[in-house]
Amino acid sequence: MVGLRGPRLPPAGILLLLPFLPLLLPAAPARHRASYKPVIVVHGLFDSSHSFRHLLEYINETHPGTVVTVLDLFDGRESLRPLWEQVQGFREAVAPIMAKAPQGVHLICYSQGGLVCRALLSVMDEHNVDSFISLSSPQMGQYGDTDYLKWLFPTSMRSNLYRVCYSPWGQEFSICNYWHDPHHDDLYLNASSFLALINGERDHPNATAWRKNFLRVGRLVLIGGPDDGVITPWQSSFFGFYDANETVLEMEEQLVYLRDSFGLKTLLARGAIVRCPMAGIVHTAWHSNRTLYETCIEPWLS
Repeated sequence: MVGLRGPRLPPAGILLLLPFLPLLLPAAPARHRASYKPVIVVHGLFDSSHSFRHLLEYINETHPGTVVTVLDLFDGRESLRPLWEQVQGFREAVAPIMAKAPQGVHLICYSQGGLVCRALLSVMDEHNVDSFISLSSPQMGQYGDTDYLKWLFPTSMRSNLYRVCYSPWGQEFSICNYWHDPHHDDLYLNASSFLALINGERDHPNATAWRKNFLRVGRLVLIGGPDDGVITPWQSSFFGFYDANETVLEMEEQLVYLRDSFGLKTLLARGAIVRCPMAGIVHTAWHSNRTLYETCIEPWLS
């Protein structure tokens, strides 16, 4: 009778193919990659987290789902606090972020913040930084008259600022912690309470441990350029600096590299240093320039 017929069974050949159907059917669209590593951003002198809104937008557009933390510490004038004080504050802020990211994190550190981050890599025994992106940072120090200096020390020029910066009082200002006068190298080595230590230029009990910690980093990305207008010499962003004649010696000619005092030579030998020079970008535009982001930052945010 019509309507009373039982269900038709598939032919035997189809039954034999059932276990192989997953191999025969088109693959489902691939799901988005598990996740990108968290990104931690550290600002520079007189900055705040608001300065990085464009960078945050770029990361969200190109690497959706990335957890980005722009640390809101030592903003504005507080950024003049001694750098070791800032390092301690930022250390307390980044430690829990690292602890929740077993696959590692990325650091993007701008200007003065690049020195804070380099110190963090030195003092944190168990840091898990994959890429340390140093964004126009005076890694070998600063020796130039800028608007910042004229505002802070209106009666001093770069030629005599060492009298202030290489005093105990001067070392209470962050910028003096990395003031590097090539004409007074002995005073710099004796008085610098920050840069000479993280560079391994002066002996101290933690030098070996700090070097070991620094070498835990997966990659060091150095970014800067000739039109920066603040970092002086601009090659300081790439660990270049003046000699006593104010001739710029590149990283490979610096004693800290030749002696491998904190690990630069070792990093370069293992192919872990990336240099990304960009012309046409002024100091305050490094974190908002889209081309710079796509060329020098985005490729390393794994």
